[in-house]
Amino acid sequence: QVQLVESGGGLVQAGGSLRLSCAASRRTFSWYAMGWFRQAPGKEREFIAALRWTTASTIYADSVKGRFTISRDNAKNTVYLQMNSLKPEDTAIYYCVVSRGYWGLEGDLYDYWGQGTQVTVSS
Repeated sequence: QVQLVESGGGLVQAGGSLRLSCAASRRTFSWYAMGWFRQAPGKEREFIAALRWTTASTIYADSVKGRFTISRDNAKNTVYLQMNSLKPEDTAIYYCVVSRGYWGLEGDLYDYWGQGTQVTVSS
């Protein structure tokens, strides 16, 4: 079992930046990818970004491309999401995810989910 602990959420004005972190409790298997999803009230869960652990290849949702950057610290089993030029529509709970064998835009591809961290962007 892997426990994921997100941090770094908060309240920020439009145009500002935040950096989310997700630390995995332990690494007992070779996971394939880590990533981020978000869910706003009354909306469906949305893929944000993912990173393939061995190659550091990345994929992004069109809605955040050019504004958000996903990265990792291999030694710390941690993935980050740098969010710049934030907009009110970025307001949501952000969830960290881990996949054991696949990656992509579908939530069902990911095996472990964190508890989420709230990001609120004021206009």
